[in-house]
Amino acid sequence: MYRSEHVIAARDALREHGVEYMFIGKGAAIVQGFSDATQDIDIYPRNDEENNRRLLAALGELGFELGGVVREEILRGKVFIQIRGPFDLDLVFAPDGFESYVEAMKFKIEADGCPVLSIEGIIRSKRAAGRMKDRESLRRLELFREYLDAKKRR
Repeated sequence: MYRSEHVIAARDALREHGVEYMFIGKGAAIVQGFSDATQDIDIYPRNDEENNRRLLAALGELGFELGGVVREEILRGKVFIQIRGPFDLDLVFAPDGFESYVEAMKFKIEADGCPVLSIEGIIRSKRAAGRMKDRESLRRLELFREYLDAKKRR
């Protein structure tokens, strides 16, 4: 289950090891104030060999026990990797709605001390994924985006 202390622990370990990444998905929306729940933390790391090595070190520090297969998947940047350990974590090296990390960077913001995909970016990704669970949360995310926009105009 998603817990804010897990996000903070992940943020701190990733920062300490110099990993370039952003939180994505509903967890990133929750960090921005979206009222909802999620089962895991989704991380979009920049996919290159050195960054992936730093990611492995950070995950080890967090207490994830990674077998040889999972380590190899991380090093080569497999599209999607689910990891279970001290908390549930998904590594998404190719999220729906973005052709590259550089493209997603246009939607990266800082929220509560965390690098996150903006609400606009999350909506874009969920719309592109088209899964039932994503379609169900789209309207609420769009309303939240309107709330944030109105809040900025005040």
